[in-house]
Amino acid sequence: MGDCIFCKIVDGSAPADIVHRDERVTAFRDLHPAAPTHILIVPNRHIHSVNALETADAEIVGHMLVIAKELAAKENLSDGFRLVTNTGPQAGQTVFHMHLHLLGGRQLRAMG
Repeated sequence: MGDCIFCKIVDGSAPADIVHRDERVTAFRDLHPAAPTHILIVPNRHIHSVNALETADAEIVGHMLVIAKELAAKENLSDGFRLVTNTGPQAGQTVFHMHLHLLGGRQLRAMG
């Protein structure tokens, strides 16, 4: 996906404040944070959105959640954090490479 900014961050051709990288995922600080801690966790392989997931992708999604938990601990978010993924334009997805937002560091409003 040559024009995907998250693919470029993963391959090192675009800059980012990377806080975690392994063979499956890359995590970096959001340029426009919605909370004091706002980290994006992306699969290294391009997956367009949650709607593009297949059964074989269950392992990568599970790994993303484990990395989110580990990053939350490193960021001292013991009082709580939020994980969000937007799927499709109507939900606010603006970069079409599946990702989790890890948000914390302040009281977050209840959803629902």
